[in-house]
Amino acid sequence: MAEPGYIAIEGVIGVGKTTLATIFSEKLGAQLQVEEVEENPFLKNFYDDMRSYAFQTQIFFLLSRYRQQIELAQASLFAQRVISDYIFAKDRIFAYINLNDDELMLYEKLVKILERDIARPDIVVYLQAGTDVLMDRIHKRGRPFEKNMPRDYIETLNRAYNHFFFHYDETPLVMVNTDSLDLPASQSHVDRLIETINTHKRGTMYYRGGSD
Repeated sequence: MAEPGYIAIEGVIGVGKTTLATIFSEKLGAQLQVEEVEENPFLKNFYDDMRSYAFQTQIFFLLSRYRQQIELAQASLFAQRVISDYIFAKDRIFAYINLNDDELMLYEKLVKILERDIARPDIVVYLQAGTDVLMDRIHKRGRPFEKNMPRDYIETLNRAYNHFFFHYDETPLVMVNTDSLDLPASQSHVDRLIETINTHKRGTMYYRGGSD
């Protein structure tokens, strides 16, 4: 049974997807693709004034994600495995929260052209956490542009992510609740999750983990 060559880790801001993707890439000897977040010049202004900077922020992320995905498709021809800390499809989650109707009309025209070139992962791992846990993790990592992150925004985003992935069927999906599971600190959970990823072939699986 072939192991997945392209694995994507997803989840709301602060859930720990980049940390886990980095661990996976090291353990599997895979190429790591990390979303370019801090490079977005509009992001700080967006968190200060979401309505005024939503469209600029969204379009920058859309084009950045598209460029990364095209580079990934080219590089994956030569790499045995690839680990990414996002999927291109999640761009719409943010768009439908942050953009008004006129902006969404323009956004949809653009994204429908771009997504034709995007390869789907072989499997997606969705990391869940409650909003209080997410806010605590965001605070602890201390990114300056996230200092004034509104809790209501993370709550809205969390609900939207859950709705998206509860209805997601484009690839095999593994869902992991991380409220009380510190994956980076647990070698055994990381190993068991990798085993689950390597063997799960269709539909949605809820990772239970078991005891260490």
